[in-house]
Order: sequence, then C-alpha cells, then structure tokens
Amino acid sequence: MWPVIGQERAVSLLEQSLERAAVAHAYLLVGPQHVGKMTLALTIAQALNCQAETPPCGQCPACKRISQGNHADVQVIGLENITGEEKRSKTEISIDQVRDLQHLASLAPFEGAYRVFIIDRAERLSLEAANALLKTIEEPEARVVFILLAVCEDGLPTTVVSRCQRLELRPMATGEIERALREQRQIDPDRAKLLGRVSHGLLGWAFSAASNEKLLAERLEKRDRMINLISGGLAPRLAYAVELADIFTRDRQKAREILEIWREWWHDLMLVKLAIGEAVTSVDRATELETMAAGLTLKQIRKFIGDIKMAEEELEQNASPRLVLEVLILNIPEGKNG
Repeated sequence: MWPVIGQERAVSLLEQSLERAAVAHAYLLVGPQHVGKMTLALTIAQALNCQAETPPCGQCPACKRISQGNHADVQVIGLENITGEEKRSKTEISIDQVRDLQHLASLAPFEGAYRVFIIDRAERLSLEAANALLKTIEEPEARVVFILLAVCEDGLPTTVVSRCQRLELRPMATGEIERALREQRQIDPDRAKLLGRVSHGLLGWAFSAASNEKLLAERLEKRDRMINLISGGLAPRLAYAVELADIFTRDRQKAREILEIWREWWHDLMLVKLAIGEAVTSVDRATELETMAAGLTLKQIRKFIGDIKMAEEELEQNASPRLVLEVLILNIPEGKNG
C-alpha cells in the first residue's frame, strides 16, 4: 500500500509503471515544500526494493530500512548533507556531491534490487553539477533510478527536465487534510481544522505540526505580533521594522515567511469583509477578525494587501530592507477600532 495521501494521479502512474516493469530511470517530482515529495520518493524506493509480493508493503526489512534512512542502496543528497563551516554559506548542491553519486551509481546494488538516488531541492544543483548529472541520467546504469525533487523546475536545465518522467504534486483540499489529521493522527476536530487551514494544503507541514506543537506556536506568535502592531504606537512599529529588516538580512526565507503570514491575515480580513468568513485561515481568531474587519473598509484592506506584495517585490529587487519595511509597517491601517 502506498502511504501517500492526496496524490492519487501520481501514485496511479507509478503503480502502472511497476506493474508493466516499465520503471523510468529518472523521475522529477515537482511541488511546493512540505507537499509530500520526499515521502513519495522514499515510497518509490521502497516499491523498487520491497521483498513482498505486492510492493511497497512498508513492513519487510527493506521497506523498514528505507523508511529509517539506513538502506545501503538508497541515498539522499541535497543541501542538508553539507556540514560544518561549509554549510553556513552553501546555497548549491556541488559537483563533488554529484561525483560521489556517480561513483555509487556505477556499482551494483549492495542489498536490494535497485540503487535509488534522491536529490532534494534539485533546482539548487550548480550548473556544473547539473551538467554532470545529465551525463549520468542520459546513459544510466542498469537497476539505477534517480528521483529529483524540486519546488520549481525552472531552476533546472531543460535538458535535465526532458530526461525525467515528470510528476506534479499539488496541495490538497483543506477538508482532506483535516480528515487525515483526525483519522491518522487522532487530532481533535478544532485543532485539525486550524492545522488544515494554516497548512494551505501541505500535508507534510500539517503532520509535522501535529507532532511538534512548536511549529504551529511559532507561526501563530508571528501572526499575533503583527496583529498587536495594528493598535500599537509609532515606536513599537519602527522597532519591529528594524528587527524584521535584520531578520531579512540574516535569513531572507524566514522574513518572507513572516510577510506571507501577514498577507494571510489580511486576506482573512478581506474574506470576512466580503461575508465569506467560513473560508478564513485563522479560525482560532474568528472574533478578532470580525471586530477588526468591522473597523476597516474593504479599500483599506485591499490596499494593504497590495502594500505587502509591493514590499516583497522591492525586497527581491534588493531595495533597502529597513526602508521598505518601515514604510510597510507605518502603512498598516488602524481602522475605527485602532
């Protein structure tokens, strides 16, 4: 049984390939972070090396070793494999990592039927590494399968993409995630509803947050801090602009996530203002949304959503983070209840 939820089309295509013994030598799994790409990749590796009659069983020694990350023939490479001082400045998967992969790919499987190489964040392959990988997947060894995982395939050379069987993984419906959390993780309905909404269709994030309360707590803290700025004075707003600019300088992705959370709140306000509050993400703050929306005009809400988008674009164009974020935060509308 394939333990992959919400990706029926991709699973069906893979099952058919296995049944026909027509396994591709290279797959490209495309989709947002936490959508389930790594889970599917490991399941493919299990299916190829499973010792049961109907693979993947998930229970045989091979399947268990793969799920535990200690099967000799299944290798995962990516930025997370880099350690020490190099990791701090590393933004690409290097040619040396691919050369190590090529050496292993030239060897026969050690304990299973196939050698499987999973390349996480394949769009981060350096140009040299991508070209080296291309040569390997153009002339693959027998019983070797490459699985590339990418958030956006545009970062990969078209020649590499064209050599792979592409499978797109899409976010799931909120209701499906809520049901999976209740049935598989025994999460209470209210918490499952909140996690389902906040996850934006990303089952991997929802499951991680279900088992690690810190993930959701940190996200809600960032949201609530922004809400407090709305009724705060000038000094707290400017202080936070400086703090957020510093975060952006040190970790752009973390700052982007904060702005995404802001945009999510203001989108919720717009939904409430349009009388479709049943679709909001912040179901735990429904009362505050109603109160705040009542004190704002739809024009104010839409304008600030546009302000957030403009700030994101300016930051990507290397404008001064402090200046951009000061303007954004000072533009937060207070409304009649502010």
